[in-house]
Amino acid sequence: MRTDSFALRHIGTTEKDLPHMLKTIGVDSLDQLIYETVPDNIVLKKEMDLPSALSEHEFLSHIYQLSLKNKVNRSYIGLGYHEAITPAVIQRNILENPGWYTAYTPYQAEIAQGRLEALLNYQTMITDLTGMELANASLLDESTAAAEAMGMLFSVRSREQKKNEAVKFFVSEEILPQTLSLLKTRAIPLGIELVVGNHQAFDFSAEFFGAILQYPGKYGQLFDYADFAGKAKEKNIKVAVAADILSLVLLEAPGKWGADVVVGTTQRFGIPLGYGGPHAAYFATKEEYKRNIPGRIIGVTKDTDGNRALRMALQTREQHIKRDKATSNICTAQVLLAVMAGMYAVYHGPEGLKYIAKKVHQSATALTDALEKLGFYQANTAYFDTIQVKTNAAAVKLKAEVKDINFLYIDDETVGIAINEATTLKDLNDIVSVFAEAIGKDPILIESLNGGNAIIDSVARSSDFMTNEIFNRYHSETELMRYIKKLERKDLSLNHSMISLGSCTMKLNAAAEMLSLSNPQWGNIHPFAPLSQVEGYQSMLKRLEEQLNEITGFSGTSLQPNSGAQGEFAGLMVIRAYHHSRGDLERNICLVPASAHGTNPASAVMAGMKVVVTKTAENGNIDVDDLREKAEKYKDHLAALMVTYPSTHGVFESSIQEITKIIHDNGGQVYMDGANMNAQVGLTNPATIGADVCHLNLHKTFAIPHGGGGPGVGPICVAEHLVPFLPSNPVVTTGGDQAITAISAAPWGSALACLISYGYITMLGAEGLKKATIYAILNANYIKDRLEGHYEVLYKGERGRAAHEMIIDCRPFKEHGIEVVDIAKRLMDYGFHAPTVSFPVAGTMMIEPTESESLTELDRFCDAMISIRKEIAEASKEDGNNVLKNAPHTQVMLTSDTWDLPYSRQKAAFPLDFVSDNKFWPSVRRVDDAYGDRNLICTCAPIEEYMEA
Repeated sequence: MRTDSFALRHIGTTEKDLPHMLKTIGVDSLDQLIYETVPDNIVLKKEMDLPSALSEHEFLSHIYQLSLKNKVNRSYIGLGYHEAITPAVIQRNILENPGWYTAYTPYQAEIAQGRLEALLNYQTMITDLTGMELANASLLDESTAAAEAMGMLFSVRSREQKKNEAVKFFVSEEILPQTLSLLKTRAIPLGIELVVGNHQAFDFSAEFFGAILQYPGKYGQLFDYADFAGKAKEKNIKVAVAADILSLVLLEAPGKWGADVVVGTTQRFGIPLGYGGPHAAYFATKEEYKRNIPGRIIGVTKDTDGNRALRMALQTREQHIKRDKATSNICTAQVLLAVMAGMYAVYHGPEGLKYIAKKVHQSATALTDALEKLGFYQANTAYFDTIQVKTNAAAVKLKAEVKDINFLYIDDETVGIAINEATTLKDLNDIVSVFAEAIGKDPILIESLNGGNAIIDSVARSSDFMTNEIFNRYHSETELMRYIKKLERKDLSLNHSMISLGSCTMKLNAAAEMLSLSNPQWGNIHPFAPLSQVEGYQSMLKRLEEQLNEITGFSGTSLQPNSGAQGEFAGLMVIRAYHHSRGDLERNICLVPASAHGTNPASAVMAGMKVVVTKTAENGNIDVDDLREKAEKYKDHLAALMVTYPSTHGVFESSIQEITKIIHDNGGQVYMDGANMNAQVGLTNPATIGADVCHLNLHKTFAIPHGGGGPGVGPICVAEHLVPFLPSNPVVTTGGDQAITAISAAPWGSALACLISYGYITMLGAEGLKKATIYAILNANYIKDRLEGHYEVLYKGERGRAAHEMIIDCRPFKEHGIEVVDIAKRLMDYGFHAPTVSFPVAGTMMIEPTESESLTELDRFCDAMISIRKEIAEASKEDGNNVLKNAPHTQVMLTSDTWDLPYSRQKAAFPLDFVSDNKFWPSVRRVDDAYGDRNLICTCAPIEEYMEA
């Protein structure tokens, strides 16, 4: 056994398992299986050209040496990013803990109560600090959150505003530059006209539907916006505010002075800079917009026994329901980072946050005093943490670089300094010495913080926040460690059992890929640091782009999109820019197959395209005749086709090259959704099938963990003719020479998470990547053949094979009174998370085992499904009191003094022998979604309720 082979550790099934698996499937070899699965006309004729695979030990040495090429300066650049201190108890027990980072989105609430509670804490923290009524469970970054706010306010315009064609959106000139760039990206295709200006000179005319303000301003100036908000309300103009989360500890909550939406980032609450991400953005608004708020909301409900339970509220807002009627394509969040930020608040509590915020503020005032004594003029009349110093910026920069310090050089005569949580007295004195040396004076020593105050009374916070018990209890490390563990025990993650989610690819997130995330040489880099300081990052990111180019067959890659849905949008915006560059302004029709993921049509609408749905044939494939008819009908207006390959039904459609040719012949471009790329790598690629652009889910195929619902990374790879249009950034140059405006706030999106995929590809190499794909297909077909005869497999390839996933039909079980959801809940009793339920076909399950699972685990899952099938046969439509309808069964039920169910406790909790060896107990019984939606509660209970109890 090659102990230095990463592929051996990553791929779960082994060579000795092959004969049994191949026999079960009915083939003689893996080559035969792939021949019967992948159409011969798209199979790659040569192997991928990638460097030889590194062992784990070699990779860890390589990535460490690469990290040393990063220069970790003390950065006071600000612009929405600040060094934060991650409490060690949170780093060790959440960020580095597979019990937290390998969990999936909490669609199955009964086995996700831990992270749901952590997210409820996060939402409560946000509503308290912002003064709003409702917050979601995080978005991608501050700039995309601001763009979502604009989009939401546009969609909820009053009837009068729509009638008067109010399409103008005011943007304060104080907005962060990256946010302005993103607002431009989103505004243009929606027909929104941005008006950038001074909020003090705004005319509040009827042409405007909304406005956005920065609080404090981009260079630190603090404004009292109450008068602005009051006038806007009189004119029915909705106001969004992008607010610094730490400043809200000392500044009055925007909800108190009239904001309708408050957005920002929680990066300052213990999340590493990571060269731009991943970070959890926040989005808070009024309850009247609960049906319009983008993203996910965690709500309180009850379970079958009437006990308190949590779940994702208002799930019908998800894009697979609304599709092209959705106002946002957001289908994910930044759960892992939101959990960390929420725990940061739990650990420090309101008094701890006040201490941190006051220390930051008083550091800024002490620095101002010292610099003014040296003769410098500080321009901000009121501020929280950021000051503007008038001086010769070039002279200061020269001295700062010697001391490894980064400032923000606003112009030739202005230096911005943003103080952060990690800033010490020594740091302050080093800053003072830089400025003193720049003018040839002796520095003035800051010996202590002076208790100064530069916050004007009219915006000083007077409202309480975080009064709930949860924020006032766990302040010792022992207590917080136990609280985190208590929540972790309620959640089923990959460290317990296989999560066979079709289209979601829940594969191993190897420890060797994850270790670098804790290295400050990677974690403590500002996204706008000079390129000369980030040679390690630039080398890694460039190599990852080259690897992805080779894997996809394309010519260029942008790593900027920080989710799969953002990748979809980015790909379509690049296609739009390409058409416009050729004068084809009228090309705005996007063909979307009926089977497509719901984010596809939502993304197309966001990109300013009109969706035309193409039919699905009886075998689940794209109806080629219908597609040809519509492509020809709209040939003068055809912009793109969005296609998932293999199909959402888990089939390699042999007509794919014919389909892409039809689109090209009619002037369109082909966008390939990369959700199912795990069935392609090394066998075929998007370029070979005829696509022009694809997005890749690095959190699926390329091993970034799902983190309970995020982070995700969704880069786009493009053919040569689309390279010039790859997205830009307003602060650091990225993209092509005809680049579209920004897709995410940071130049390279969630750069820190890219280390994981770089490690995955580098340690597998071309041979290992191809083998992973083959074994993913092997495992899927093994499950398919084991389950056939018990369940009907809905769609198969022309030779009877599945790709990397398959769909089983659960609709016939209605004659027993059993729904697909009952099977999902019963699987919990067997210790498994359900496969994807009712997508893409209602009443079905989509199963994807990935290459990481062992034969033993595959058999356990199949045994569980077969056992459940027998239980279905025993069920009666007339009598719903059965083991499936009552699932899941909790430990409280099993240990109760009374048991009046018509089956044994043994059958309820330990239906097969293997279950007792590693029993997972759901912490609540089946949750009542409808009750929670009728009685929407999305924050922790106030402290009074605990006191009354």
